[in-house]
Amino acid sequence: MTKTILEMDNITKTFPGVKALNDVNLKVRQGEIHALIGENGAGKSTLMKVLSGVHPFGTYDGKILYEGDICEFKTINDSENKRIVIIHQELALIPELSIAENIFLGNERAKKGIINWNETIVETRELLKKVGLHVDPQETVKNIGVGQQQLVEIAKALSKQVKLLILDEPTAALNEDDSENLLNLLLEFKKQGMTAILISHKLKELFKVSDTITVLRDGQTIATYPLKENKVSEAQIIKDMVGRDLTNLFPERYPNIKENVVFEVKDWNVYHPLDKERQILHNINLNVKEGEIIGIAGLMGAGRTELAMSVFGRSYGKKITGQLFKNGKEIVFKNVNDAIKNGIAYVSENRKEYGLILIDSVKKNLTLANLKKISNRNVLNASKEANISEALKEQMNIKTPSVEQQTVNLSGGNQQKVVLGKWIFAEPDILILDEPTRGIDVGAKFEIYKIINELAEKGKSIIMISSELPELIGMCDRIYTLSEGRITGEIQKDEANQETLMTHMTQSWRS
Repeated sequence: MTKTILEMDNITKTFPGVKALNDVNLKVRQGEIHALIGENGAGKSTLMKVLSGVHPFGTYDGKILYEGDICEFKTINDSENKRIVIIHQELALIPELSIAENIFLGNERAKKGIINWNETIVETRELLKKVGLHVDPQETVKNIGVGQQQLVEIAKALSKQVKLLILDEPTAALNEDDSENLLNLLLEFKKQGMTAILISHKLKELFKVSDTITVLRDGQTIATYPLKENKVSEAQIIKDMVGRDLTNLFPERYPNIKENVVFEVKDWNVYHPLDKERQILHNINLNVKEGEIIGIAGLMGAGRTELAMSVFGRSYGKKITGQLFKNGKEIVFKNVNDAIKNGIAYVSENRKEYGLILIDSVKKNLTLANLKKISNRNVLNASKEANISEALKEQMNIKTPSVEQQTVNLSGGNQQKVVLGKWIFAEPDILILDEPTRGIDVGAKFEIYKIINELAEKGKSIIMISSELPELIGMCDRIYTLSEGRITGEIQKDEANQETLMTHMTQSWRS
């Protein structure tokens, strides 16, 4: 029988006002891929931060046994000395440094303070070969894609002779091909004897590669399933995660779409902001009616986000031409402020960089997009701000002990609700949602879908961009497909299926 490499017994971790972990137990066998799953805020990342020394010994209760030894990690270096390495959801690479410099940062190949660059480059090349990345070790990290950066992080872990690799949402920002490559790489490492703990919300991925699944809910261990011995269903896992049955992944919707077109994009052309000869979007035409949810589907690089950002106050692109109409009248934007004034809101796919001020409170973030409403003669009304933020917290079902809590301390799903709440408070007529459920669990997704439906029922016009085709099919009344910066199809809800969408998404404009 395979021996246990890791035991975490009765781990309890408390933050101000929140018990993040409550007597959590986890056992991981040597050489297995052990999946850790749960809703946002269930405690998954917190548990792994305890294991890796991010939350040092003394700040939590409970016991960690690794390879039979009691471990009291006070720093990340302590856990890495035991060859435990964590790769966080937000990659910790320095964009301006080379791949080689990033891999050996803090672990330099040096003698008497002088780095041996030849040894560094040779070792980097070997590590990149192991992870299947064929790029120059001296290439700057900012010049490679997100999928390749994820492989650089894994190469960095291999440079530390990792025995237990922890991956927190490693495929959240990857396209389908990059995700597949990463999962196959994990299976290859498993054959070589490496142990891995994999945190993910993507059930299909977990069922494909995992030997065991442990479910956390509200900071507690709910169940552990050895997949080879116990053929547990996705439905059971979801029930364990959310504490209830989710018979439908998408809430019931009763469309109340009016005939009037609220927003129209006509003959829209956009060029790259740095390369003014490179056209990104070509003659885009689309419209959305009152109370309608339209979807935009496209593969990575098709131009979905570029379309959303260029429309939202020209926040992307150069040499932009074309027309925008609201309720039949042409509107002209010079900047984002103009877009907001004209009732357009944009929820970015990157909530942490573009959607939130993480070090600020939930209260400040919720009211940020409409300060005029809580001000009198440019003086902020603190009482009004507090009351409105509390009301938005309840409306959006944001799980936080207080609106004074720093937004960085919220789970991903609750951060996304704050972003949505912020823009709802801005009272837009048109809401552009770019990957609104990226990186959040199935329970939080359901809540966000309900919010989107409620907004449409109130007459808001929704434009929804998503990489998940089932999400678009389940939520949208019409779906536009993009390929190579061009609209290649407009599909009605009753005609939409994954095969049809993919056919249009892969259509070349040259054909």
